[in-house]
Amino acid sequence: MYPRLLDLGPLSVYSYGLLLAAAYLAGLQLAIVRARRLGLDSGRVMDLGIWVIVSALVGAKLLLVAVDFEYFLRNPADLFSIVRSGGVFYGGLILAVLVGVWHIRRHRLPLWPVCDAFAPGIALGHVIGRVGCLLGGCCYGTPTSVAWAVTFSDPFAAQNAGTPLGVPLHPTQLYEAGAELLILAALLALERRGRPFAGRTFWGYMLAYAVSRFVIEFYRGDPRGMVGSVSTSQLISIVLAPLSIVMLAALARRSRATASAPPTKRRRRG
Repeated sequence: MYPRLLDLGPLSVYSYGLLLAAAYLAGLQLAIVRARRLGLDSGRVMDLGIWVIVSALVGAKLLLVAVDFEYFLRNPADLFSIVRSGGVFYGGLILAVLVGVWHIRRHRLPLWPVCDAFAPGIALGHVIGRVGCLLGGCCYGTPTSVAWAVTFSDPFAAQNAGTPLGVPLHPTQLYEAGAELLILAALLALERRGRPFAGRTFWGYMLAYAVSRFVIEFYRGDPRGMVGSVSTSQLISIVLAPLSIVMLAALARRSRATASAPPTKRRRRG
């Protein structure tokens, strides 16, 4: 594909880095627009978004080092290469959620409405980011003979991401981008259907992503940390999917209980 879009002398514009920046900006903008519609403080939401972006970048790289710890232990000089890599999405997601919850509590923002505002933005950013993965050659799939296979030929992709050249591979980057696009459309289309409650959009995203990521991991061919016969991301999906179901059920039950509770009578003073 096109890991480098432009070479301007000593300066190169990398496709992955450019699209990663676009992914964060697009996701943040969508979150701000949704926050305004939900009656939230858009300024606070923007501040939160910056914290989320920074923590997502750090978390993704930390999990990358963790899953490939033995490799980096043998090749400590390659630690500098993680600056050019996106890292592991789950690492960014987990740290971003933890930092986000801390920031929300600190500024006394409503937790689940804010999370609902951000969830579609995460999906949108992921769509754009995975297109960057395709152009950069990372997160590639296993060899295949399917008609829609992709074949990489740029030596820089092989040097930077270890991408196999001249071999038809599953376009797992497009599988995940497509899955995220479907999740985004479903979140927006179903958000006001049925009996909506705070937290449904966020945990609905978590559930849908966990299931899709678990399946797509079977077609990934790039080196990833393994725990027994499953990848690190699959293990996280196995934990996240049932957790999401439990949270959806608990929040739905709480919403019904609140709706059915008799209104509190205010005392008269006098």
